[in-house]
Amino acid sequence: MRQLILASLAIGRSLAAQAPPPAPPAPPAVQPVPPPPAPSPMLPPAARPRTTPLRGSLERRLAQLIDVPPFDRAQWGIYVVDDRGRVLYQRDADRFHVPASNTKLIVSAAATVLLPPDYRVRTSVYVNGRVDGGVVDGDLVLYGRGDPTWSARCYAVDTLAPGVCDSTFTAIDAIADSLRAHGVRRIAGKLVGDGSSFEPTLVHNGWNAWDLTWWYAAPVSGLGFHDNSVDFTITPGPAADAPPVITWSPDLALFAFENRARTVPADSSSTVGDNFFRKPGAWDIWAAGAIALGHKPLVESVALPDPNLYAARALAASLVRKGVAIEGGAASTTDSLAYREARCCAPLVEYRGRPLPDIIFPILNTSQNWFAEMLLKILGRELTGAGSWDAGLEVERRFLIDSVKIDSTTFALEDGSGLAAGNLVTPRAFAQLLAYMHRHPKRGPFLAALPHASQPGSLLKRFVGTPLEGRVIAKTGSIDRVNSLSGYIERPDGRTITFSIQANAHSVPYARMLAQIDSIVVEIGKTR
Repeated sequence: MRQLILASLAIGRSLAAQAPPPAPPAPPAVQPVPPPPAPSPMLPPAARPRTTPLRGSLERRLAQLIDVPPFDRAQWGIYVVDDRGRVLYQRDADRFHVPASNTKLIVSAAATVLLPPDYRVRTSVYVNGRVDGGVVDGDLVLYGRGDPTWSARCYAVDTLAPGVCDSTFTAIDAIADSLRAHGVRRIAGKLVGDGSSFEPTLVHNGWNAWDLTWWYAAPVSGLGFHDNSVDFTITPGPAADAPPVITWSPDLALFAFENRARTVPADSSSTVGDNFFRKPGAWDIWAAGAIALGHKPLVESVALPDPNLYAARALAASLVRKGVAIEGGAASTTDSLAYREARCCAPLVEYRGRPLPDIIFPILNTSQNWFAEMLLKILGRELTGAGSWDAGLEVERRFLIDSVKIDSTTFALEDGSGLAAGNLVTPRAFAQLLAYMHRHPKRGPFLAALPHASQPGSLLKRFVGTPLEGRVIAKTGSIDRVNSLSGYIERPDGRTITFSIQANAHSVPYARMLAQIDSIVVEIGKTR
């Protein structure tokens, strides 16, 4: 599972580093092509759909791609419709399929339609006591409502545009500066991260236990900082059998780390990337495995167990840098009653996060799981009063049934990101949702956030050299034995084709299956 997540989401980590993203994973061609450049150790080689022409009707051409070994053993679900409602192709379009990250289309569409276009998440700082002469006589409470944007990331394809990118401490420093401006010089009590606007359940029970170590399955609460993960950089040691040099950022002195890894000869395999571990629910992290001499530095991001303490510690570090003393240290809570009285009055400071389109962009463009789960709980809290998975899923359900007019028997959802393998959606339902969004008056942020072929995002290197280069707008999806792609083909005549392709229960290598899916889309694009 982790390798598929890394392959489909790795470009998101490059955007988080505020640099124009490198080429995402791209699989080898179905037909012989010149050798691609050497791939990253984490990513498959470059993806290219087949180039040999196929003949006959669309149904016959797609049969030549689907009903041949090894693809004929997969469970395929495909639905294709044009913008006049004409069905161009369907195959098991009304059967359930596991959609992987195509699930993110639902939470993103629901938020785009149901929340105000100028929606921003508010984070408040309350005083559990009083402020006298610059001294907070009591606890200072950082109360979050689910803002996921406190991280180093760019929120548009053009990473050089003014205001598009944030640093790790952009939001945290803004809050600290506001507290200083209000005269705070010392906190006699604790600085408490309060995530109780969301349910106390932080980890989804449908997620694989192995995935919980990694950033793409980070706990979800009312507060979050740096995607609720820490980035480890691993560099080979000076000689074989020496421990590698492992550093991490941000370093807020929260966890204990043990380096059990070793440097191995240059011609050996590097396995350290799959050998980071965190004790469940605890702050103990260790690395094992090996890294080869001469290997480029690796970066691995590990989820942390308490998002609220992490955010509180980050704000505490910023305040200390600005000369504010904190006598009681940092603490956290998910108990909504703990500081209820403090929340009865106006906050000392309030921070408004980035606008809704900036939350949606990483969810669709680079398939950021944690953002999707945070947004799902935001929907639950804003529209039902409960910041929980159950409440968010009910909002999605009513949106699909009442607004999009999708049959309630065509979907069964478990989370917002698609990481849970229990999500089930029919290809027809996805096509209905996409067609609805394409004509909706609030469609702008949704369409802008979707990956565009030949633009930064998860389709950057897909469809290169085909008639559809630059004309596919679609959401990717991959978990174990599942690949999906749903979106739009923009025809040269201005018409639009909407499609959903779901490939389940297959053993085809990741790169090869992506190339075959792209070949299917190319054939669909030839339809008139």
